[in-house]
Amino acid sequence: MLMVAKEDNESCGSGVHHRTSSTSSAPSQSRQHRQKLEVYDEILRRLISTGNEEALQPGFNDQLWAHFNRLPTRYALDVNVERAEDVLMHKRLLHLAHDPANRPSIEVHLVQLHPSSDENPADSFQSYAPRVDSGQSSPKYSSRQGSIFPPPAFGSSPNLEALALEENDSEDSEEERYVHASVQYSRPMHEITISTDDKPKLLSQLTALLAEVGLNIQEAHAFSTTDGYSLDVFVVEGWPYEETEKLKATLEKEVLKIERHERSRRQSISFVDECDQARMNNELDHLNIPNDGTDVWEIDPKHLKYGTQIASASYGELFKGTYCSQEVAIKVLKTEHVSTEMQKEFAQEVYIMRKVRHKNVVQFMGACTKPPGLCIVTEFMSGGSVYDYLHKHKGCFKFPTLLKVAIDVSKGMSYLHQHNIIHRDLKSANLLMDENGVVKVADFGVARVKVQSGVMTAETGTYRWMAPEVIEHKPYDHKADVFSFGIVLWELLTGKLPYEYLTPLQAAIGVVQKGKRPAIPKSAHPKFVQILEKSWQQDPTLRPDFSEIIELLQQLAKEVGDEGERRDRSGGFLSVLRRGHH
Repeated sequence: MLMVAKEDNESCGSGVHHRTSSTSSAPSQSRQHRQKLEVYDEILRRLISTGNEEALQPGFNDQLWAHFNRLPTRYALDVNVERAEDVLMHKRLLHLAHDPANRPSIEVHLVQLHPSSDENPADSFQSYAPRVDSGQSSPKYSSRQGSIFPPPAFGSSPNLEALALEENDSEDSEEERYVHASVQYSRPMHEITISTDDKPKLLSQLTALLAEVGLNIQEAHAFSTTDGYSLDVFVVEGWPYEETEKLKATLEKEVLKIERHERSRRQSISFVDECDQARMNNELDHLNIPNDGTDVWEIDPKHLKYGTQIASASYGELFKGTYCSQEVAIKVLKTEHVSTEMQKEFAQEVYIMRKVRHKNVVQFMGACTKPPGLCIVTEFMSGGSVYDYLHKHKGCFKFPTLLKVAIDVSKGMSYLHQHNIIHRDLKSANLLMDENGVVKVADFGVARVKVQSGVMTAETGTYRWMAPEVIEHKPYDHKADVFSFGIVLWELLTGKLPYEYLTPLQAAIGVVQKGKRPAIPKSAHPKFVQILEKSWQQDPTLRPDFSEIIELLQQLAKEVGDEGERRDRSGGFLSVLRRGHH
């Protein structure tokens, strides 16, 4: 096999190639990078060997490598090399997306998912039926006559079904799993590829769009390029016709509806919730936050001293620092991202944080509200996040401590709900621990004050912890936080990442379409399992309020404490007897 080895930082337009075999890669080169090179070379070889005109053009190999480097490594690891032409289709759609007049660029194909083999798709190229060009309806390729449709652009495991079975139905036999997957994926489906400019909540909008058309997502792959574009591929069922042009036209029509809705939404968004529109106003030289005059929270930047950086994200950075000689955490918005929309979200977070005072909610110290130096200052939580403790430091909570953590979170959330505040992004990463082990709810970047109707419809949150009604863009209320809390309880119990075998989007699809939940260990305390399962009920009305959850957890903690005390007393008595015999 011809190998064209390139480093990720090599100029793709240089025209210089270092040709080696994959076995002669530098020892420091990662396994994934080697696999990426293998996929690139295999795609290039197949395109050239089939006489593809584009592949025979001068400089094509550089263009192909640039395409792979624009996308994350998992793109190369997921792509189905048997359909090398699809890489060209992805490249073309991304190119079209550069022009706003072409956005979003959409392609639709008729495909068929096959049950997975025992092979690991990341380690070997899978064999599929030859590709069939089925752009239009044709009796030759009718599913009713048992014809073979081409496989999807990405090597199917099948991702959603097989991995969900592997994780959740561990007692099922291998034969049962195979039969289940075969039944699910034996019929032809449609593959929809969409490219547009990358933006927040894009995936949520696209999944909602597909649902609006009546399509069920069976598999999804979502990628963002290094220069701000998206490539999203969905395998769907539910379109009753084999032809693809009508489906493509329908999708384009629905996309226009979304764009019109987004423009309308942006025009109607206020700095805070609808009840406070009249009190908020945005001045060019100063960002006004509602102030009732009873507290002073505007911080003079000269009183802040920055220390080490704790974390960094696309829109902001978190620092440890001091304010008037006390340790604080300083969340700073990056200057290049201080758009009008970001100013509104910043104002919303400050507005909410200054309203809350509770020992299980991170304490707000103040904020700098004069652009471009926008920052929020809170107490410093030296214990870090529960997420980092569980997943980065591989810590675990003994059951009595786990209950204490759960009660802390419940108290903080109960307080927020009593003040009509919905967090909307409750997860272990937003639960912080102080030096005494007290856990506090943090990060109100997407929290909202509940509107008068008591329900909201804007999607927000993180897929692995997100309630099904939020994923589906249905009206929701404070019970969405209770669902997220149920996932957190499971995370505290197992120390694992929810749906660790699935991508976040695949997990979301499973939660909505199949009522999927993480598998609960059989050894878990039955009363704890009852609280957990009540919290993540599919129907929000069946989930308890946090006030009820607190009572249940406190009662369980008392029972566990009494049992431990009895064991200690028994052990102490026996140990005294044993000591008396020596």
